[in-house]
Amino acid sequence: MTIAELRRRLAPFREAALELGIPADETDRWIDRIRPCAVFSTREDGPVAARFGGPALLPAGAPHPPFPFVASVGLAALPAGPAALPLPRDGHLLLFAWPRDRGNLTSHGTAVHVPAGVPTDAHGPYAWSPECGPEEREIVDAFPRGELRVRTEPSLPYHFLVDLPDGDLEPLPGFPHSEELAEEWENACRYLDLRGPLHLGGYADQEAIDVDPLEGLIHCAVEEAARGRWGGGRPVPEHVEEWALLASWSPDLGRVEAGSSVHWAIPHEDLAAGRFDRTFTEVYWNP
Repeated sequence: MTIAELRRRLAPFREAALELGIPADETDRWIDRIRPCAVFSTREDGPVAARFGGPALLPAGAPHPPFPFVASVGLAALPAGPAALPLPRDGHLLLFAWPRDRGNLTSHGTAVHVPAGVPTDAHGPYAWSPECGPEEREIVDAFPRGELRVRTEPSLPYHFLVDLPDGDLEPLPGFPHSEELAEEWENACRYLDLRGPLHLGGYADQEAIDVDPLEGLIHCAVEEAARGRWGGGRPVPEHVEEWALLASWSPDLGRVEAGSSVHWAIPHEDLAAGRFDRTFTEVYWNP
């Protein structure tokens, strides 16, 4: 699907925004912020390109990350067209995360690229923490399982404010109607059926959102790096435009979890180099 086709998908959104009295030029500039997003779901359309759960197939001899395994994305199966992200073209991208906010600055997950043809070892669901207790096992046992099909959809900002140096907030620069546009975009995701439990690329969304969730994630990453607990000793970019939203997950864990959103983000320079060790993961959790 081309960018032009993705923009045509947004025609109902544009009409709805104009009906709200938002100027056409502002609406069109908002649409210019479009990002292609790979959306994974159990819908019938699209090729099978990912799987929730199953054994984590990590490179032989590699340790399991200290987070539960969430999903594996087959990179060669992603659809042609505008790339959501400059990802490797083969192998699998493995996503790991703990879906509850621990109330600290630390990363709650990571990502691992396993190139095609690399020998792998299979790891079970509790390999991330062999000593995890009954509560942790109940949460991990509730993680979704099964194949996911992929389609490319348009993504626009869900946030509408920016932080100022003095701590105040203001609408996104150049968009006096940013709150109305973001609210209508939230509505459009429902009537255009743009949702899915797992995304690659696009914009970050969560239950309570005013500013870009990546702003908070980057703050945590920079603080952790300053403490020497993350970042591999390399400088960590401090500005949101220097980072990419790698993936987003909206967990549906039944009775054991509610109101959770997981975001994996990575510096652009690391993504371009195919390095995923500095993928920082933040969780919004509203119990």
